[in-house]
Amino acid sequence: MGAFHAYDIRGIYNVDFDRETAYKVGFFLPHLLETDKVLVGRDARLSSPQIRDALVEGITDAGASVTDIGLATTPMVYYATASYGFKASVQITASHNPKEYNGMKVSTSNALPVGKENGLGLIEEWIKSGKECRKEKQKGNVEFLDIRAGYIAFQMKYLKDCSSLKIGMDLSNGMAALVIKDIMKQAGGEISYIFDTIDGTFPGHDPNPLVAANIVKLQELVIQQKCDIGVIYDGDADRVMFTDETGRFISPDLMIALMGHYWLEEKGLRGKVLQDIRSSKAVGEYLEPMGAKMETWKVGRAFAARKLREIEGIYGGELAGHYYFRDFFYSDSGIMASLIILGIVSRLKADGIKLSQAIAKIEKYRNSGEINFRIEQKEQAMEAVCNYFKNEEQPTAFMDFDGYRVEFRQWWFNIRPSNTEPYLRFIAEATTTELLEQKVEKAREIISEFR
Repeated sequence: MGAFHAYDIRGIYNVDFDRETAYKVGFFLPHLLETDKVLVGRDARLSSPQIRDALVEGITDAGASVTDIGLATTPMVYYATASYGFKASVQITASHNPKEYNGMKVSTSNALPVGKENGLGLIEEWIKSGKECRKEKQKGNVEFLDIRAGYIAFQMKYLKDCSSLKIGMDLSNGMAALVIKDIMKQAGGEISYIFDTIDGTFPGHDPNPLVAANIVKLQELVIQQKCDIGVIYDGDADRVMFTDETGRFISPDLMIALMGHYWLEEKGLRGKVLQDIRSSKAVGEYLEPMGAKMETWKVGRAFAARKLREIEGIYGGELAGHYYFRDFFYSDSGIMASLIILGIVSRLKADGIKLSQAIAKIEKYRNSGEINFRIEQKEQAMEAVCNYFKNEEQPTAFMDFDGYRVEFRQWWFNIRPSNTEPYLRFIAEATTTELLEQKVEKAREIISEFR
């Protein structure tokens, strides 16, 4: 049962989970979420049709009906869940993972995420314990629903005139290709696409924009075509990342700050903005003068979407390239985020400002990026790192709700166990490169004792 994680069900298909798992998830889901209707969508991975068939069989055997929207981005499933009033939905996807992976993202009313803490853990327990799947006498029916036009119309509300821009877009052979061209043809400008066909084998590169090797072709395109910005989506289009006009990758947390020019400046909103525990201090320092009140919370949609709703935040984001919006049911959408950013970049260009110059005004610190350590003794290593630095220097702030974030006068670090992979993750930020390197090296030294 290694496929059940904090945010979703995910793993190598027929290794970590199989058709039987998908059937049982489908069978137990209507009972878990107390509904007789379940919305189902899927990405284009080769195993997705098999998982879909097993999932649907389980749902209908439980007596519930299925509304199948077919191939979809994950945010399309969120849109349909909230817009059509479903109490349960499943997107079959492994998001950014390689082609042999697959999984299921579960949502409930208003597109709120269902994670291990609020439901998936119970389904895992029922499957592990051998809970019987007693078929209902009246099998549920299956109907099909085409939401593509409605979803595109919704996204178009955030499209601005991009006629002055040259844009490079890498669709990662993923689900963004289902809708983005129809949206962007209304934007104007010169757009160059790569890996723009939907292909569940991901022939261009693995659909994970956080891996440096996967953005090389986009960086080359941006430089060769002299683009103003590069845009890259992950496999299911719930995440998006960017390069500037020089091809330099922009840390996704910094784009939370840049979005302030739309929500706080252009729209004139004031209120709470959510960031995750790994975010640069520069984000809050940039947004607070615009009228934002920063809130910091755990990593992952299962936590972030619910938190943004709880605090009635305007928008939020994560280091992993998820961006959440009150206007999108407090959910994340890579395409919506990219449209907002493109509008900002168009405005900046009209004022003679390049994207790299705008980011330079935000980025004040030296950042290590997230460093992964594959170790068994995660908790012991976390405690050792935390205790060492706290004893060495008096912290100015301390957070302990997702690993630890410990802040000092000139630097901070976050250390946390991954919720989806067998890693301990460490990230640090400092006022100088020299101080950053010194702290990272010491953390490496401490963690190495637990390998």
